[in-house]
Amino acid sequence: MIIKQQARSTYLLVGLLLAAPASYGEAFDNLTQSLIQIRGEVEELQGQVDMEKQDHKNKMDSLGSQMSDLSVENRRQKLGLEKFEQAVQKLQESKQAALSGDEALMPVVLSSLNNLREVVASGLPFKIDERLSELDSLKSQLENGSLDPKRAANRIWAFIEDEIRLTRENGVYSQTIELNGKNLLADIAKLGAMFIYFQTSDNQVGMAQKKEDAWQFVEMTDPTSKQQISTLFESLKKQIRQGYFELPNPLEL
Repeated sequence: MIIKQQARSTYLLVGLLLAAPASYGEAFDNLTQSLIQIRGEVEELQGQVDMEKQDHKNKMDSLGSQMSDLSVENRRQKLGLEKFEQAVQKLQESKQAALSGDEALMPVVLSSLNNLREVVASGLPFKIDERLSELDSLKSQLENGSLDPKRAANRIWAFIEDEIRLTRENGVYSQTIELNGKNLLADIAKLGAMFIYFQTSDNQVGMAQKKEDAWQFVEMTDPTSKQQISTLFESLKKQIRQGYFELPNPLEL
């Protein structure tokens, strides 16, 4: 009886020893497969990180380029303001010249009008016809004698103050623009004296761009730019005039 029990125990031990290597081998295979899978996932995540780094670098390079363009445009605007300041200086001189009579004042006032007209005509295409018309009317009244030089100097001074105020204001206005060879009434978003974006009643949107020393209104067709401009108009119409906005860059020709 004891011999039979010992035999059974021997058979059981041998069976366990034979089965054990197979179990260990299967576990090792499973562990190997898990490690391979984890390594693949790590490599995939590393690839995504590398792509994000490259994308971030590209965005930073693009922002650097835009900052450079904005710096150039800012210098251009400063030159425009310097011309206004020169006109102010001439008006101050005209007040002193007024002591010697209207004859001495007349050429100074006319020169100021001509300088202002040049600045307005070459500047941002915001209600240019109306602004030039006001200057032309002043010149006509001055030349036909219906407006004396002293009063004309005061009117020019008020005009310059309005021009300086326009360089500081952001807002939505209504203006006729030329788009694709047609004159259209559009809403205009003016951002200081730097940028103009437009939106028509049939949802055409775009911006003013200066090409070869001439301003043109250019329609935006890509979804991202259209959405950015639409968001700007929505914010300005809600009286949100300050904040961070992503917008297409008119300086990128």
